[in-house]
Amino acid sequence: MVILDMEAMIPEDHLLRQIKDCVNFDFIYEKAAPYYSYVGRKSIDPVVLIKMLLIGYLYGIKSERRLKEEV
Repeated sequence: MVILDMEAMIPEDHLLRQIKDCVNFDFIYEKAAPYYSYVGRKSIDPVVLIKMLLIGYLYGIKSERRLKEEV
């Protein structure tokens, strides 16, 4: 069994860590609420989708498949 400490693996000055510390993404839940159903299967977290799109934009990843692999 291998135990990894993700916090120790990411440099303190990494761009995504800085964004995480500065931006509160909780407002997305309120904005996306009308578009998500409460019945049926659980859907993908809207904050995760927005963060993935942001990563794709920042790192120039144009393919959704490639973005999924990278994330």
